[in-house]
Amino acid sequence: MICGAILFARHRHQHKTTRFHHVVRAFDPSAPLFLWQLRMALGVSLVLTAGQVFGVERFMWMGFACASLLSEYPYRGNTFTRFWQRIVGAVAGSCAFFLFYLLMPEALRPLMGPLGGLCLGFCTDYRYKTAMNCFGALMLAIGIYGLHGAVILRIVDTLLGVTFGLVFAAIFHRLAAARFLPKPAGE
Repeated sequence: MICGAILFARHRHQHKTTRFHHVVRAFDPSAPLFLWQLRMALGVSLVLTAGQVFGVERFMWMGFACASLLSEYPYRGNTFTRFWQRIVGAVAGSCAFFLFYLLMPEALRPLMGPLGGLCLGFCTDYRYKTAMNCFGALMLAIGIYGLHGAVILRIVDTLLGVTFGLVFAAIFHRLAAARFLPKPAGE
């Protein structure tokens, strides 16, 4: 609520002709943009709630994985390709981090997080971005869970998050998107 109040106070004069009721009236469930926004909001909220309810350690990693899966725009019903890319990237990145951490001199290990962030900036492919993103996250988690625990937790949370996202995307597409999206011209 505090963030919303600050956002409102700082930006209320920017769009004087567009008010909240205009946005609500413009809601069109047959528009891919609105379906994408609804899928993101519901999916990420549900996976974070599930992670908290079931006591999953570092459940925000599940949320990041699910959000990453559902964030592909424009709206598409099939998230299977991104599902596998996220898994491959997380497993490869976690294994690479594990090996580099063991091989790197102890004095240089704190540089692995920033190095992963730097490499992330040069990546263009989703799989490689996912792999490089593991370096910073695992560097922070090592202090709490140890090397083995952090790597296993990163992989498990990613698997849980993308599996939830894949199932949610399929259910959402069947229940909402398939009903509201306009049919292709050939049908």
